[in-house]
Amino acid sequence: MEHCDQSQTSDRETLNKTDVLRDFQVSFFAMSRLVSFPWTFLEKELESNKSSDLILDILKQTCLHSLCRKFPPSVRFRRLFLSELIRREAAGCDPLDELYDALAEVVGAEDTTECYKSYILPGGDAVSLLENVALISEGTTGLVTWEAALYLAEWALDHQQVFTGRTVLELGSGVGLTGVTICRSCSPNRFVFSDCHSSVLHKLRSNVQLNGLTEPTVSVEEMDWTAATEERIKRIGPDVVIAADVVYDPDVVGSLVKLLSKILSCSSAEVFICSTIRNQETYGGFKQQLETAGISHHVMTGAVSHVFPYNRASSIELIQLYT
Repeated sequence: MEHCDQSQTSDRETLNKTDVLRDFQVSFFAMSRLVSFPWTFLEKELESNKSSDLILDILKQTCLHSLCRKFPPSVRFRRLFLSELIRREAAGCDPLDELYDALAEVVGAEDTTECYKSYILPGGDAVSLLENVALISEGTTGLVTWEAALYLAEWALDHQQVFTGRTVLELGSGVGLTGVTICRSCSPNRFVFSDCHSSVLHKLRSNVQLNGLTEPTVSVEEMDWTAATEERIKRIGPDVVIAADVVYDPDVVGSLVKLLSKILSCSSAEVFICSTIRNQETYGGFKQQLETAGISHHVMTGAVSHVFPYNRASSIELIQLYT
């Protein structure tokens, strides 16, 4: 019985370490806020065991991982992350050469306005995107990944049958997180990314190519919501239309609702809109305009699998539209 108890304890410790290493990896490549990392587990482990093995394992899953060589997070982020590791190591165990070698690589390196973020999928593959460091740049918010896009991607992973074998049109694709995740995991027959800002489209095309997605299965199109015609929508022939974080500016809500009305009137597409509700007045105005246009909506309830790291305290709502 004693041997059995020891074995179960060992299994729990192994599971915990595996989970913690994955948490470090997922958070590191998505450039999550450093306070969200599982530092407490590391500190407790170093208190009970003065070995630097766990720190080396963390390094192997982050800065020394092949994904970091290919698609590195920002220099500043890596520098701060390594400094946090060194602070814990200095208090708990012998110096680790690999840790200081990794820091030496980034200490003199120059920061850039762009960096890679990688979002680890459940199977272990990663969606890697080139994003801007600043939240707003070149007059647009479309050069970074926002929370509603992450939520919608998680919902898609839980509801792959909605997209499998179908033609999907995404409005306001941004840097491409949701669409690339769907293309990589849900086997759509065709996927059309769209946006209207030239800088966003340039980065979107790069990210689509970066993730190995090619025409004719996948395409990136410029789409001005005020100019999109029913003929163009029919030519695309969407079975599913999705959009994430497109309801944030009252000035564009009217053109979005008009486009959604055209889509619903000239196709039989299922339409899903995912929004982070930052301003209740703006979001309420969007729903009011939908109602005025004769468009009803249904709030999609139920939890989604936690795949990507982001602030889950945010108010995010996914709705399906219909007439």
